[in-house]
Amino acid sequence: MAGSLHELATHLFHLEQQLLQPSTRRDATTLTSLLAEDFREFGSSGRIYTRQQIIDELAAESPPTITLSDPLCQQLAEDIALLTYRSARTIALKAASHALRSSLWVYRDNRWQMIFHQGTPI
Repeated sequence: MAGSLHELATHLFHLEQQLLQPSTRRDATTLTSLLAEDFREFGSSGRIYTRQQIIDELAAESPPTITLSDPLCQQLAEDIALLTYRSARTIALKAASHALRSSLWVYRDNRWQMIFHQGTPI
């Protein structure tokens, strides 16, 4: 787990991007590895999701195109980090929806897992 804040930020941003890939979003095993058992999400829709609800929702969704920008990583403790960024989500030919996003990551069982995520529409 030792390394610089830059290395941590790069790693967590990579994990966030992995979560946006259609192949990951449809793979319950990978999602179970990336999302902590006690994961919660406050979605940009205003709904609150558990890990299982997210896994079920992602398996059924039409794959969107999501791009991330302006990442910022803050290490809150040795095993806790906050990642914030902007997202643009496009489905088919509809206009993109934009959100501010934040993810709380914890280091457990020799890997980083997302424990909380929130999307706020802008």
